[in-house]
Amino acid sequence: MDNIQPAVLNPEEANKLERIAYILKTVAHPLRLGIVHLLEQHPRLSVTQICEALESEQSLTSHHLQNMRLKGILSVKRDGRSMMYSLKERDVSLIIECLENCQCNM
Repeated sequence: MDNIQPAVLNPEEANKLERIAYILKTVAHPLRLGIVHLLEQHPRLSVTQICEALESEQSLTSHHLQNMRLKGILSVKRDGRSMMYSLKERDVSLIIECLENCQCNM
């Protein structure tokens, strides 16, 4: 059997993998994935619009939105009395798109 040498990652590659892992951990919930998918289709949505589209409770949805905002996945801006959410980075969509296109057997 051949000896396999450990892969040595340069700092840039290591940082890139850390970023991907961080994003995956942050969105690893069906409701959070639904929110990301919805915000890909509609760049700015209020909590109420997100709840209606996903048929989810406002308190639970708000919790997930706040978590993703604090972790830098989403941005939020006040528009009158509504808080409007949007994706902060396209990286999230690209990673999820890649996983959706994966030919994984489940």
